[in-house]
Amino acid sequence: MKKIILPIEKKWAMYCRRPEMQQADLSSLVKEIFAAVNKEGDKAVIKYNAKFDRVKNPVLKISEAEISDARKSVSPALQKAIRLAARNIETFHKAQLTKSKKINTSKGVTCWVEPRAIETAGIYIPGGTAPLFSTVLMLAIPARIAGCKNIILCSPPGKNGKIHPAVLYTASLAGVKNIYAVGGIQAIAAMSLGTSTIPKADKIFGPGNQYVTAAKQYAQQTGTAIDMPAGPSELLVIADKRANAAFVAADLLSQAEHGTDSQVILLSDSRALINKVIRELKKQTAVLPRKNIILGSLRNSKAILLKDMEACIRFSNQYAPEHLIIATENPVRFVNKLTNAGSVFLGDYSPESAGDYASGTNHTLPTNGYARSYSGVSVDSFLKKISFQQMTRQGLQTIGPAIEEMASAEELMAHKNAVTIRLKK
Repeated sequence: MKKIILPIEKKWAMYCRRPEMQQADLSSLVKEIFAAVNKEGDKAVIKYNAKFDRVKNPVLKISEAEISDARKSVSPALQKAIRLAARNIETFHKAQLTKSKKINTSKGVTCWVEPRAIETAGIYIPGGTAPLFSTVLMLAIPARIAGCKNIILCSPPGKNGKIHPAVLYTASLAGVKNIYAVGGIQAIAAMSLGTSTIPKADKIFGPGNQYVTAAKQYAQQTGTAIDMPAGPSELLVIADKRANAAFVAADLLSQAEHGTDSQVILLSDSRALINKVIRELKKQTAVLPRKNIILGSLRNSKAILLKDMEACIRFSNQYAPEHLIIATENPVRFVNKLTNAGSVFLGDYSPESAGDYASGTNHTLPTNGYARSYSGVSVDSFLKKISFQQMTRQGLQTIGPAIEEMASAEELMAHKNAVTIRLKK
């Protein structure tokens, strides 16, 4: 982790840059797979499953029997933990539902908004180095609360053609019945275009590697919405001199272990605290199983000494982190000053891991500075909002002349006439 001492504010933008990773040009591959899936459907999906994931079993849809059997492979302790997390996530997300309210904007003019759930939500759950069954909870539960009629889930199978049992158990618990053993670009293509087995989704959610990210971006060109731009995980910690260095180091490492392209940032007004945290990073890294990944991530990471806590808050808002921990005395005092962050963790006993798993908030969050303009996934992510208006004769008489005047000024005379013909009657 690189130490940076009291950088001038004009140079902060340089230190807010994310690591530049070598990205393959995937556009031609993505187009090839989308075209094949569009033409050949399931046959193309099975072909690319065999090519990329070395799958021997060509079955795409996971049977109810296999989902049921997955429970036997998940330990009682893990089942209990998943159920606790599911309860908290459900409680938090149910509170996001709001009732429609009718507003009289003028006499005889009533307007209101009503939510409607996306009909088919597509969820992508990565496999790779870790089966992200927690992401199933974060996506399926708010989709169900929103009222999505169809929730489909794709996840890459192992060479035996099976999805990790913890993913299947969690999906079943969250109410997902349509699960498909398919990963990568071909999974996104199948959910974007639809096949005879895999339904077409209206919106696709979930994290993934650069192949999945490229496919999701291309999916938008087919008319399928996506949750948000995705990138490597990141964490920024603001800590004062009284912060527990071991806690801070543990939090930084919890995100650094995601991948060598992850980035963690420490901001403090205490040089002594920074030095303690760096010593703790070395000590804790030495005993962690994903040490090589962590070391790669730490090479992209920074510990920055700033003059005071106000400067730390300003830097954080400029960086717009996916995760933000404020490990200071009375951290709540900074809440109103925060403008850009995906999810915020306040105080010494609010580790970022809590949001990743079981506090109830959602861990599907904007990365790479997109917290300036995007929110994390919520129930609203699975809803559309339709506006309604209803006018009486009096209402049209009240606002009709204004409509006529504005339509005339824009030279849209048919617009004007739609009002005039009624007013004359």
